[in-house]
Amino acid sequence: MDKPETLEEYYANRPFLKSIDLSHEEGHFNVLRIGDHVDDDKNNVVYGRKDYFKICLVNGKSKIHYADKSFEILEHGLLFTSPLIPYNWEVLGSTQTGYSCIFSESFFTNYGDLKKYPFFTPNGYPVFELKKSEAVRLEKIFSQMTDEKKSDFEFKDNALRNLTIQLIHDALKMRPTKKISHDRVNAANRITSLFYELLESQYPIRNTIDGIKLRTASDFANQMAIHVNHLNKSIKSITQKTTSELITDRLLKEARIMLRHSTWAISEIAYNLGFDGPSHFSNFFKKKLKITPSEYRNF
Repeated sequence: MDKPETLEEYYANRPFLKSIDLSHEEGHFNVLRIGDHVDDDKNNVVYGRKDYFKICLVNGKSKIHYADKSFEILEHGLLFTSPLIPYNWEVLGSTQTGYSCIFSESFFTNYGDLKKYPFFTPNGYPVFELKKSEAVRLEKIFSQMTDEKKSDFEFKDNALRNLTIQLIHDALKMRPTKKISHDRVNAANRITSLFYELLESQYPIRNTIDGIKLRTASDFANQMAIHVNHLNKSIKSITQKTTSELITDRLLKEARIMLRHSTWAISEIAYNLGFDGPSHFSNFFKKKLKITPSEYRNF
């Protein structure tokens, strides 16, 4: 898979934006109006991972491909992206308006952990279809961001951080996530979080030499220096899924991404995902999706 797009590449690929020097920034934040330029996001975003966070408020018909799923926005939508998950945005309507704020993780150093929010987690729900009233409410926050970004206020970076957190919290209130009871926010939760971090750290696979190293519950338990039974029990209590199911689900998701969005041979994909060979990979894939890897790639 290709390397994630950097902030420098993001701006270089958009000549309608003013040249921005990122070399002396400790953390980057910017807010842009969608539709202000003729060639604005009409050039559909190329599928892949980005080395930055982004929150977009979209007015107009579009389709968002996020990991191995697709979401269609008919009128108003909100999109959260992080460096963990590949995505692209396909414009379907003739008119697109809205806002996009783009920022690096380092902009929020010592200001909270962005990745704890469900929108930015691998199993989170990153796309919202909004009502008109919800879109108007969120648009006011983006407008405030724009004013702060242009201001000479000494503490404008903190104001921008506050507005971003407000945006996230407002979205959470619109679509509340399932609450975890206090007795489960403990070691089991921390073990599960660490498991997810290790699971995601293996992806994307950068080249045909490096493959994934952790394939079984025992592999992860050894890496975390805990007993595999403790790992399994903790993960089951938090996610209601087994460790093996989560590993398999993530493996299948990456297989689908690579088949659709890479030019690697199926044999290369198979070996780098830890299978003994193409036939084992094909049997696994067909068992899960009732279709062979070749059929899925050509579908």
